[in-house]
Amino acid sequence: MTSPLLSISNLDVSFQQGETLTIAAKDVSIDVYPGETVALIGESGSGKSVTALSALQLLPYPIAQHSENSSIRFDNLELVQASEKTLRSIRGNRISMIFQEPMTSLNPLHTVEKQIGEVLFLHEKLNKHQVKARVIELLELVKIPNPSERLESYPHQLSGGQRQRVMIAMALANKPDLLIADEPTTAVDVTVQAQLLELLQSLQQKLGMAILLITHDLRVVSKMASRVYVMKQGEIVESGAVEVTFSNPQHDYTRMLINSKPSGHPEPISPSACEVVRVDNLRVWFPIKRGIFRKSVGYIKAVDDINFSIKAGETLGLVGESGSGKSSLGMACLRLIDSSGNINIANQKIDQLTQRALKPYRKNVQIVFQDPFGSLSPRMTISQIISEGLVLHGIAKTPAILDRMIGNALEEVGLSAEMRHRYPHEFSGGQRQRISIARAIALKPKFIVLDEPTSALDLSIQAQIIELLRKLQKKYAISYLFISHDLNVVKALSHRVMVMKEGKIVEEGSVETIFERPTHNYTKTLLAASVELSSK
Repeated sequence: MTSPLLSISNLDVSFQQGETLTIAAKDVSIDVYPGETVALIGESGSGKSVTALSALQLLPYPIAQHSENSSIRFDNLELVQASEKTLRSIRGNRISMIFQEPMTSLNPLHTVEKQIGEVLFLHEKLNKHQVKARVIELLELVKIPNPSERLESYPHQLSGGQRQRVMIAMALANKPDLLIADEPTTAVDVTVQAQLLELLQSLQQKLGMAILLITHDLRVVSKMASRVYVMKQGEIVESGAVEVTFSNPQHDYTRMLINSKPSGHPEPISPSACEVVRVDNLRVWFPIKRGIFRKSVGYIKAVDDINFSIKAGETLGLVGESGSGKSSLGMACLRLIDSSGNINIANQKIDQLTQRALKPYRKNVQIVFQDPFGSLSPRMTISQIISEGLVLHGIAKTPAILDRMIGNALEEVGLSAEMRHRYPHEFSGGQRQRISIARAIALKPKFIVLDEPTSALDLSIQAQIIELLRKLQKKYAISYLFISHDLNVVKALSHRVMVMKEGKIVEEGSVETIFERPTHNYTKTLLAASVELSSK
């Protein structure tokens, strides 16, 4: 075999903040050869992204420090302590990176053309017309439909899958020798995930580039990579060929990762369970406005005449691709966006209530979002975050009662009451999601919308959160509308499933019926994509 394209040797990374020294990576050694895909796996906080960012020297130096023995060689060029001129010639040119969350990685104020074109302008010195032609070519390469019409689009006007494709186009603009893909498919649905992985494989073959794939999804590793490194608490604990490592893992941590996936089933619904949620003829139509006077010329039918009900203690799973209308449906049920139709929650018709009249009923409905870091205020302590609803609805009459209720909510989600004085950034992703759940259940709601609550979490943490949600549902008979693109998670938590496509429910039924005897071609496609990811 030829010499490695990227060779990380004895890498130590530490962060010095005041008198506190945090070790993020310890004696890490990784080789990536030309044209191959190598996976780096491990739970959140294991040091995967720190290692990848070290390769491009993108850590916050001098807070971040390397030991004297640390070496990162790319094509025999040492990058540790390399000059800025050298690093600029490498970054985005010979080594590119795809980040986990395209919505935060893309500039919301710049168009698609400007963001991709900037990379071409900096490294290839193309003129305006050449840049435009090359951007269209790149958008075609990553299979963006009608690429010339997307040049003036902003990130918020694209779906999650389209934003990730734009990120891939930016990364591939200068035909890099090495692509570092940091959780490139975590937040997209199974069909888009399968498409993106197939796209990366075909582009790899076409361009002959190497890929360093950072992920916690072992299905993606099995499909994409030939070799794997397993990382725990900053150290490489096991490495080898993917098939050998996954079929015969040697380290306990590797075995834990392989066996960590949501399983089991929710508690059966009580035969006497009453109906908590009923929605009839729900519509969310967004007007399409054009011209100088911004006249409506049509509608985007995000949610189109949907009917469903949920009983006490029941979970209704909602699946579908990005842009199918799942989140719009969930937000409409809580009156967080404008809609038409009948919405009845806990025997109260809420669709015609004003926001002022709706306020007393909001304690019965809560929502847990996909990104706990984005949904928790960084300026508030955990105590302040959880107390907000309790104070607003007058549930806690005295400071002592409030403090006790906050502590109880934290302990119910498996956290210590002593943590209440800390801030969100001091917790891991799984702990932050537990805090989001604690905030929701503190009010003892009858109905919770769970909008992709586990998609950004490690498999082991996903299993823990699903078990927690099942426990809370059993204890309080909470009704869940569970929105997810991960069919394994839906299967583990849901009693019934609705399949949504282009604003319509195309199929619904029990978990057993949908997963084992689907009738609609779209449902079959979703299930087939999920199965495909599970096998190489």
